[in-house]
Amino acid sequence: MLNERAQILLKTLVERYIHEGQPVGSRSLSKFSGLDLSPATIRNVMADLEEMGLVTSPHTSAGRIPTAQGYRLFVDKLLVVETLDKVALSHLKSQLHPDNPSRLINVASNLLSDLTHFAGIVVTPKRTGAIFRYIEFMALSEKRILLIIVTPEGDVQNRIIFTETTYSQTDLIEAGNFINQNYAGCTLDEIRSRIQTELKQLSRDMTCLMNAAIDAGGDAVNESSEAVVLTGERKLLNINDVSDNLGSLKKLFELFERKTMLLQLLELSRQAHGVKIFIGGESDIASLEDFSVVTAPYEMEGEIVGTVGVIGPKRMAYERVIPIVDITAKLLSNGLSQH
Repeated sequence: MLNERAQILLKTLVERYIHEGQPVGSRSLSKFSGLDLSPATIRNVMADLEEMGLVTSPHTSAGRIPTAQGYRLFVDKLLVVETLDKVALSHLKSQLHPDNPSRLINVASNLLSDLTHFAGIVVTPKRTGAIFRYIEFMALSEKRILLIIVTPEGDVQNRIIFTETTYSQTDLIEAGNFINQNYAGCTLDEIRSRIQTELKQLSRDMTCLMNAAIDAGGDAVNESSEAVVLTGERKLLNINDVSDNLGSLKKLFELFERKTMLLQLLELSRQAHGVKIFIGGESDIASLEDFSVVTAPYEMEGEIVGTVGVIGPKRMAYERVIPIVDITAKLLSNGLSQH
């Protein structure tokens, strides 16, 4: 337990270190803390904080920097989260508009990276098993048909079907209506088991078209996206804290390439209510020892289906990053749920 004076000094130290990137000395703490304390008193408090594992002294400086434990106490107890500025909020709302459901996941990852200057990451919705929510056919030429597939997650996939029969647009509308009414929301296995008997009622030409649509739909959904969408990794190279430690940076990029362990970490965020923050070793992933991960779950129609977040240095402006991640998750939820 820290008394009020120690809390103010720790808060000041973390804020100055995040802002300046240099170890913080007694003079800076006296100037920015607002406390009327002697340098000797400040040094004594710093010694106590260091003994508690909240700050540490680099060998090359008389000042101190926060440890992962110090960051954790700061985030949990001392941080004052900012309100997202109107420009950033307006930008998020305009880009994460539900008119573009097929782009929402990639756009969200890019926005997180652009607004924070860190790596943006989105865990895509887990497949529900249904291969489409809605399909539509459009004639391209006599025997070429464009199949438009809207997946259960709102993603739009296009496939070209080559047929032996020429279909009129009226035939294609009729076929699309039949499939949507009878098979939308079904899994591929369910559809295949049903069509063996139900398609006997249809003409041979319609049967061929429907089989082609189901095959293309299954392929489209399986190929639609990776489990993790990661953007802006190279922005981390422009951050001194990161670029100065090549060994740590190499491990991080190896983690980005594998993604499996990262996915497991982000899956934990699906169980959180709101923003969850992993600082350094809290992630139990060695590659993230020098980094922080700020995440939030997002929903579709009231059900949590994935996670958004950013990966950056422990020395990040948490008060600004947290609302960016939080609002992005909420806007993504809203956009997906409207489709």
